[in-house]
Amino acid sequence: MAYYTRLVDAELTAWKVKTRRKPLLMRGARQVGKSWAVRHLGESFKYYIEVNFEKRPEIKQLFEEIADVYTIAERLSAIYTTPVVPGETLLFLDEIQSCPEAINSLWAFKEDYPELHVVGAGSLLEFTLKEMPSFGVGRISSLFVYPMSFDEFLMADGKDMWIDAKRKADSLYPLLEILHKELVQAFRTFLLVGGMPASVATWVETHDYMQCADELDDIRQSYYDDFAKYAKKVDPQLLRSTLHSIIVQVGSKFVYSHVDGGYKAEDVKKALGLLVDAGLAKRVNHTAANGLPLGAEMNNKFKKYIYLDSGLLLRIMDMELGGADILRMQILADVASELVNKGGLTEMVAGWELIKYAPSKSQHDLYYWENLKNGTTSEVDYILSRNMTVLPLEVKSGTSGKMKSLRLFMKSKNISYAIRTSLENYAQLVFTEEGDEGEERKIDVIPLYALSKLW
Repeated sequence: MAYYTRLVDAELTAWKVKTRRKPLLMRGARQVGKSWAVRHLGESFKYYIEVNFEKRPEIKQLFEEIADVYTIAERLSAIYTTPVVPGETLLFLDEIQSCPEAINSLWAFKEDYPELHVVGAGSLLEFTLKEMPSFGVGRISSLFVYPMSFDEFLMADGKDMWIDAKRKADSLYPLLEILHKELVQAFRTFLLVGGMPASVATWVETHDYMQCADELDDIRQSYYDDFAKYAKKVDPQLLRSTLHSIIVQVGSKFVYSHVDGGYKAEDVKKALGLLVDAGLAKRVNHTAANGLPLGAEMNNKFKKYIYLDSGLLLRIMDMELGGADILRMQILADVASELVNKGGLTEMVAGWELIKYAPSKSQHDLYYWENLKNGTTSEVDYILSRNMTVLPLEVKSGTSGKMKSLRLFMKSKNISYAIRTSLENYAQLVFTEEGDEGEERKIDVIPLYALSKLW
């Protein structure tokens, strides 16, 4: 499979040339492209060694019995018949979660062999790291990897110039309507294909949705197969039911009692935590949003959850939750709003786009706001912090829709600027509210396909 450029590539290259470099951990869900990106980086080295602890479990013994990293490197060099030369060799420890001693060795590589480039990666890595709370503090760097963003999807499909055009556009200089329509259609396709690298690669090579669906089904099954590895922590059926409930409740406050099976709320909470740790879901926290930091005013009684990928979500709906054929047609047609208004799909994808374009060196939280006064239904989909101020962002699935909640939020918090993201072209709404005494408020419209502009 051909390699398609990822945003994390630039951060990997920067890590390679850094003089005060630390061993690196690539973190994220299974099959989001962690190993793919490291192998691509390895092509820029003279020598490359890849150790996969699941394919060659006997290598674990080396790390279990030997503490000296120079000796470990020498043994790996002999096993893989590849020289280990500082500055010229990349040592990649894949599926590192299977060997906690190898994770611990990263600390020693920093202390005793810092000139050697060492990268670790693995699925379900967060579970192992939680059992090693003090591992490598200050001595290991991390990069968090997610499914491909819409910009990465465009790059893979050879549409780099579209990215440049949409970044240069704004409310004063919107895109030509013909290009805007092309980008809207490409975004609809992205909703169907999703961002899993195997599905994107299949789309680029075949432009066949059914072949993409086959790839997504394999990924879906690999996630379910992983549930058996959680068995000591949570019943696999509870995990599956909770995951399905996340999908059904996307875009809404998560209600524990809606999880099939009659499970206790505490058990569902534990399952949700494991799914988040596995990278299959992301919490969206409620905030009062009276100021920064947003996390200082979280209300833990209210949370949303968004699933990892739109393509996978639609496959699960298709295969297990009653079918998605009509939904697929709505995505590709002009009535796509009918789908996303009901299912929260666009809100989910917008949330992940915000995460994917953020710097990869740390995880980033998502927040939303809801008016908790009795008898009200006001809600703003995402609350961001930009330039030391609170920035509300409302997600609309189509090209129309009122902004009552957004305007209420702006007035109640005395905020003069907000963003609406939708399938509309760039635009700006300037208005005043009763009691504003002439002060103008502005809402910029940024297309859903252009959320990378927020970074």
